[in-house]
Amino acid sequence: MFAARESAAACRHEAAALRAGSDIMPVHEISALRDRAPVFRDRAHAGEVLASMLEAYRGGSALVLAIPAGGVPVAAEIARRLGLALDVAVVSKILLPWTTEAGFGAVAFDGSVWINEEDVLGYHLSRADVQRSTDSARAKVERRLQRLRGKRPLPAFAARQLIVVDDGIAAGSTLRAAIAALRRLGAANIVVAVPTGHLRSVQLIAGLADAVYCANIRGARRYAVADAYEQWHDLDEDEVASILAALE
Repeated sequence: MFAARESAAACRHEAAALRAGSDIMPVHEISALRDRAPVFRDRAHAGEVLASMLEAYRGGSALVLAIPAGGVPVAAEIARRLGLALDVAVVSKILLPWTTEAGFGAVAFDGSVWINEEDVLGYHLSRADVQRSTDSARAKVERRLQRLRGKRPLPAFAARQLIVVDDGIAAGSTLRAAIAALRRLGAANIVVAVPTGHLRSVQLIAGLADAVYCANIRGARRYAVADAYEQWHDLDEDEVASILAALE
């Protein structure tokens, strides 16, 4: 498991190597963590490691946007350590009818929907299946927006550097939908920061964002975000609300 005291030195070395190699390097990783698991104690430790990778943003005007639920404790640690503002970008996977984990698209906070039509065909989903799952995801987004943002207006995304944070990238549906929604609202510079991600999905997201920071990239055929963590549990909305309230 990757010790916190090792992370800062590793990240400094990695950042220097990336700057030396190219003026534009959209994917930043910690090479010592490539294809390793587990590497983080929990989501807070993952946020600590990412904060050391994002040191250049310390004390600036960047806005950290957490994707609930799992991205909130990661983002909260980043915001706390770097002295940055924190908000949420509520997005929900559109789940396959027979699972609570895998999805075939996502609904974003602006009401927009992204559906992977290849998955719809590959899983032989009917249009009724797609509609039911999409409606369920939309209801979840609306509930979380009300719980976590209330009547607060959205920030002025066009004027801010955005750091969008989740606890990992598996298929990448939620981040894909989040980035598209933020672009529609005028966001000009979007950095994605995640503790762990599958190589293929990290590359996909790098093509949509302006940069990706992913400490632990793994390329194995079998991939689960949870495998990067020694301690893992699904967060409920009460936990998420409590974490956000503590930083207000």
